[in-house]
Amino acid sequence: MDYTAVFAALPSPCLMLGTDLVIADANRAFSEVTGRSRAELVGQYLFDVFPDNPADPEADGVATLKASLHRVLASGQTDHMVLQKYDIPVPGNPEVFKERWWSAINVPVLGPEGKVAWIIHRSEDMTEVVRARRTALLPSVSPGREAAMEAELYARARQLQQLNEELRQAHARERRIAVALQETMLHTPDLARHPDIAVRYLPAVGSLNVCGDWYDEVDLPAGRFALAVGDVVGHGLIAATIMGRLRSALSAATRAVHGPAQALEVLGLYARSVEGALAATAVQVQVDCHSHLLIYSSAGHPPPVLLHPNGTCDLLDQATDPPLGARPEHVPRPQTTTTYTPGDTLILYTDGLIERRDEDIDVGLTRLTTTLATCTEYGAEHLADALLARLDLTSGADDDIAMVVVRL
Repeated sequence: MDYTAVFAALPSPCLMLGTDLVIADANRAFSEVTGRSRAELVGQYLFDVFPDNPADPEADGVATLKASLHRVLASGQTDHMVLQKYDIPVPGNPEVFKERWWSAINVPVLGPEGKVAWIIHRSEDMTEVVRARRTALLPSVSPGREAAMEAELYARARQLQQLNEELRQAHARERRIAVALQETMLHTPDLARHPDIAVRYLPAVGSLNVCGDWYDEVDLPAGRFALAVGDVVGHGLIAATIMGRLRSALSAATRAVHGPAQALEVLGLYARSVEGALAATAVQVQVDCHSHLLIYSSAGHPPPVLLHPNGTCDLLDQATDPPLGARPEHVPRPQTTTTYTPGDTLILYTDGLIERRDEDIDVGLTRLTTTLATCTEYGAEHLADALLARLDLTSGADDDIAMVVVRL
């Protein structure tokens, strides 16, 4: 399909804008409605071609449209604009402006990496509609009353636009607070001493950028360290708050008791007193660097994967128990030990990495191990990025994802 011809033939006036808001293309409908040829438009900064009307002290078309375009660049989402008065210069006489009303929508075009590469700006000329409303004489409405109604409609539209902007700003503030909270709760000072450990955290698409998944790393005496990932049901600030409490409790227990099973026992007892923590899952693996041992225990969590240099994978699934707080009475949790060879890679993750709707979890595990088999020569950081990319998760998924990758 010739998409260039399709764009040119679209009946709605459209511009293609770069991320610098320079016009990359204009279709015939846009040229006709503005009186400017494609050659006059392409390569020009949008607001140099269409500045505000200097004769209108209330003109705010540039500021309003620019704000909408920047929202698209920042969010990667379509932005609908309310009815907008935006006068344009008369062709050949740039000092004179003619009144124009527009209904506009700005649509992002994403590049291969999921970032905004272009913006489609579509503007429908509503000038004749507005003028018709001004001149229409309803039987029960005088011309003066009709003009007042038109002014009231415009004022209400402006108020709605201002309210939407205030809501966007409030959401942005809430998101900044949420991100700061999440970063504080996930801060792991011991990680700085482990260049062969990579961590990744991706909230679910459409969430506030906070979630109930977590990771942790704890240095222990005698050349040992413990790794953990966990998952609280739900998304948003409530799930993140519960996550913070469970993560802190497990981190403290890991330093005070012997082995992952006992640490998860303590966490399970604590989870019973935390509202919303029931059914949370977690897995912990203790790495003994001197003996080349992996000691692990799982509370209802997907099994970690041990990747060998030859591409084969072992699932650490021999010490699995129900989720935290699932049993009404305390029962000791299982724990298993396995060996590793230097050069192996250990991957801990939450279910968002492998689960898909209407798909058995074994299918997701097979997809994970098959993908890992192609990444045997990668270091931890490279493997983490490659895994997300090859599973098509770089831009996030329907569920939260936390992941720890360790080159042993």
